[in-house]
Amino acid sequence: MAAPNSVTYAHTEDEKLTTQQEQVVDLLKAIETGAAKPVAVVNPDKYTQHNLGIADGLAGLGAALAALPAGSAKVNTVRVFQDGDYVFAHTDYNFFGPKIGFDIFRFENGKIVEHWDNLQETPTSANPSGNTMIDGPTEPTNQTKTEENKALVRSFVDDILVNGRMEKLNGYFNGDNYIQHNPQIGNGLSGLGAALEAMAKQGVTMKYDTIHKVLGEGNFVLTVSEGTFAGKPTSFYDLFRVEDGKIAEHWDTIETVPAKADWKNQNGKFGF
Repeated sequence: MAAPNSVTYAHTEDEKLTTQQEQVVDLLKAIETGAAKPVAVVNPDKYTQHNLGIADGLAGLGAALAALPAGSAKVNTVRVFQDGDYVFAHTDYNFFGPKIGFDIFRFENGKIVEHWDNLQETPTSANPSGNTMIDGPTEPTNQTKTEENKALVRSFVDDILVNGRMEKLNGYFNGDNYIQHNPQIGNGLSGLGAALEAMAKQGVTMKYDTIHKVLGEGNFVLTVSEGTFAGKPTSFYDLFRVEDGKIAEHWDTIETVPAKADWKNQNGKFGF
């Protein structure tokens, strides 16, 4: 298993990361180091940006990096996976403050041509079960079951989070054995139930409306969804680890989608 604060260039002893996964890890690290070489993987003539706080194209990316105070950025990519032309990473950041982020990059003809992300401020303490937003297993297994696991996770998000079919909830889990990394929620279905009850008492609602993308490698599956949280338009990125056909672990980031008047590009937060 990789160390919890950085990704190593090996998923198993026998399988090294693909070149594109390495390129993504190096590109993200360049935010910290300022290295120019890793940026060469971005297509300078075609780079669509879905981070709404950054202007479109390679020039927009350069301007965002240039705005960082010298030496202030820290980047530790903890997990990186690939699904076809998409590479997705889970990273512990510090730029303009500590954040946990998921990044998705789309490759075309060997170059990165599109980028999505979802960032959440890093909490100051662990969740009720002592888990952080990034700890836990990092390496995919069961590569032959990728599509099966993606279908399982899509069904879970559609049944439970989009449509509220709570009678199906228990079927997706192995009893109360469920490791949770959301900073507000403890382990197990019991922890999830307690958190939902507390939110309801506070009048806080969380609603998933649309699943925009499901990506996976082996037993790890990432879903990108749109909905509302506390009445605000929200982007939900959820990473699940599947074990023996059941959901065993969950990480996420939740980000408010800014008003369109504040967008620095017009590509939208999703647009898959």
